Amino acid sequence: MSALRTIGRFVRLEVQLYAALGRWLARRVDVPAGATGWGYSRMVTPVMWLWIFGSACELPIAHVLVPWEGVRIALLVVGVWGVVWMIGLLASLKVYPHLVAEAGLTVRYGKLARIAVPWTAVAEARYDDRDIEGVVRTLRTRESEAGTELYVPVNNRVNVVLVLAEPLPVPTPRGVVPAVLLGIWLDDPREFVAAARAAIASADSAGSVGGSV
Repeated sequence: MSALRTIGRFVRLEVQLYAALGRWLARRVDVPAGATGWGYSRMVTPVMWLWIFGSACELPIAHVLVPWEGVRIALLVVGVWGVVWMIGLLASLKVYPHLVAEAGLTVRYGKLARIAVPWTAVAEARYDDRDIEGVVRTLRTRESEAGTELYVPVNNRVNVVLVLAEPLPVPTPRGVVPAVLLGIWLDDPREFVAAARAAIASADSAGSVGGSV
């Protein structure tokens, strides 16, 4: 059953990447009404285009060097699939930005991660550029004296840290993580921190007014 779930996840991801590619070609970034999108792909875009270009260059080379027709066709199919898959992954980073709305923040990494954080759960937002070491995963955890820190790095780095008022249960592929800190990457981190602080202050004010009524 576990194997079927894993296969199902990969199939869904495949479909989602093709949908993201369609959105990108149509210039339809997924930002709902009332929300503001914040990008995080600027740093990795040149590297990903290099990988895509290199993979595309391998297609004619393999066609020339491989003498067997059947193998050439198989390599062509796999090669074209790989190039389209990588372009779809890049597209997903472009069309699914982080979202700032009145109620809270939605942290995204394409279709690989989505974390909803209400502003009332955030105690502090600050600029903090740091490297995140460890096994390459979309979501990474680190234990500290305060509890479990959760990171969504881009190219092994984050530059914004959200300190949470209390442990926030975050579903991940490895189970629910009670995060006390969330680290993310932004293309424009200082502007994002200013917007996040304003949203936190607004949520605190609304809570104070609601509590005093």
